[in-house]
Amino acid sequence: MEEIKILDKTFTPFITSEEINHSIQRMANTLHEEYKGKVPVFIGVLNGVIMFFSDFLKHYKGNCEIGFLQLASYHGGLESAGKIKLVTDITVDITDRDVIILEDIIDTGNTLEYLYNLLEIKPVKSIKIATLFFKPEIYKKELNIDLIGMNIPNKFVIGYGLDYMGLGRNLKDLYQLKEDN
Repeated sequence: MEEIKILDKTFTPFITSEEINHSIQRMANTLHEEYKGKVPVFIGVLNGVIMFFSDFLKHYKGNCEIGFLQLASYHGGLESAGKIKLVTDITVDITDRDVIILEDIIDTGNTLEYLYNLLEIKPVKSIKIATLFFKPEIYKKELNIDLIGMNIPNKFVIGYGLDYMGLGRNLKDLYQLKEDN
């Protein structure tokens, strides 16, 4: 892995695709054991979760259903106004189902809290939260994260579904912003 440049920023190698894959395999095995004999519904938030979601499903050995939803954040100037809006609701019926939210990354938890509150009012059997990357230093919510692939420091990262200005999602490895940017 070498440094890469996207637009005006340089990113350095951080986590290899092999390390990511190992974490995903462990997560899939853990959830398979927990839901053996059941058919959980895995819910992903578009767009960032695509790579993680796809690779997770390849490792999950049990029966399952999948669904997606899309959220949008509104930004005022250079900073987020913190407002989240549902763009596309969940694409599968989750009534009386075990729902597992699969997140690519959780940092402050604002999006997760919005999503959890959205699901909590629906007639689901249970809700669990699983994330590939977690930034414990800046997580500010009371929601329990049930399964974490990797704890990472509070650095801006791209690759493996995560982007900078819409670019970099297709990188198979994870990169972090170079300190002198």
